[in-house]
Amino acid sequence: MQPLRALESHLRRLATPDVYLFSLADLEALVPEVSHQAFKMVVTRALKQGLLQRACQGIYLFDGAGHKRGLELYHIAAKLRAGYFNYLSQESVLSVAGIISQLPFQRITLMSSGRSGLVSCGPWGVIEFTHTKRNLEALGPRLAYDPEVRLLRASPDLALEDLKAARRNLNLIDEEGLRGNAL
Repeated sequence: MQPLRALESHLRRLATPDVYLFSLADLEALVPEVSHQAFKMVVTRALKQGLLQRACQGIYLFDGAGHKRGLELYHIAAKLRAGYFNYLSQESVLSVAGIISQLPFQRITLMSSGRSGLVSCGPWGVIEFTHTKRNLEALGPRLAYDPEVRLLRASPDLALEDLKAARRNLNLIDEEGLRGNAL
């Protein structure tokens, strides 16, 4: 079987609505019979034919699994930094809690034990990682796992603390929303 057809066959068999993002290593493991150089060509062809979409560097989306739309950016963040301690915080949490008057559009903010940086995810938006030295043991009671987005989520008080610690713009804080959350 041709490598591209083999890759497609494996993706159709393995992908589910919950498993639709694949790293390059995941994809390469599906066609072990080809060299690394040949594998790069297979991925290039898969992209050109629309079998895969590049979500961000090293992460690819297989759209044939029927995943839930609108959560891709969160799932990409979880996949991208799977080996690190990450949690949604700052503007992403504060806007949902009504503490920030504006809702970030196609942008999510996470605290991460990895390095700080912006990751562009094409049509899905931008992921902003802010480095933290804090760990799960120290923050555990102030974090909750959100199964829909597949990430830990900070409590509003922790998100506000993170916003201040990162010296972010505090002008968007809605004092009424802040009082309503009784932080």
